[in-house]
Amino acid sequence: MISAGASIRKTLFPLSSGYDRSWIKKNSLGENVLYNLESLCEIIEFKEGMRVLDLGCGRVASAIFLAKEFGVEVWAVDQYIAASENYQRIKEMNCEHSVYPLKLNAKSLPFPTEFFDIIISVDSYMYFGTDEKFTPYISQFLKPGGTIGIVDISFSKEINYLAEVPDFMREHYQDKWYFVHSMEWWVKLWEKTGHLKILNAEIIPQNDFIKAEYIEDFKTSKKQDDIADALARDKDSMLNIFRMTAQRSEKPIDFGNYCIEV
Repeated sequence: MISAGASIRKTLFPLSSGYDRSWIKKNSLGENVLYNLESLCEIIEFKEGMRVLDLGCGRVASAIFLAKEFGVEVWAVDQYIAASENYQRIKEMNCEHSVYPLKLNAKSLPFPTEFFDIIISVDSYMYFGTDEKFTPYISQFLKPGGTIGIVDISFSKEINYLAEVPDFMREHYQDKWYFVHSMEWWVKLWEKTGHLKILNAEIIPQNDFIKAEYIEDFKTSKKQDDIADALARDKDSMLNIFRMTAQRSEKPIDFGNYCIEV
């Protein structure tokens, strides 16, 4: 007999529901990575044979999912997880001919310009993408007309001063939350260089379900998790998961006079 929770998951995430839940949890570094990714996939058109950059891929579950579900080639980049470790996971899922793991800093990538059809980042873009120079930097690796998409946590309104920080996150704000922004802030960041045209920016439809399951999972496991704790104490929906996509414009990208600080 299928439980109510399993039925809801299958309705909200028909693709992710086909994967073992323990495998997903083991290879997620926060909330369910495949839930967030599948939400992003709803608004990005993946075609077989496309070249995709999965930036900040963590334990490579997202890259494996993309290769299996859409037949794309994925370059899976993460700064902290060893490529050999990720390659073992890739082989276990029979994706060694379509997923290529690399341990690289997101601000020091070796790829040719205009190499990728799609760039995605799930639950990680805020750790390296807030630098204003990063937008044109990462855009150079995308083909003109190609798509970049991210899923990440956001504030319902921008916090500009410490006095605006809600009580429930005040203790840890300057260590763990200062680089989190509102969705509107991200839209402005991407638009200002003229290299990206926003296609979609919204709170994901499955936002409430993902947050509730994340809170319950960590309550059950009794592990310490600052994000889960903040979500549980957030009574005004200050914290939400958003998705944003943009199309690379034809505007040339010239880095002649500046570089990204690593």
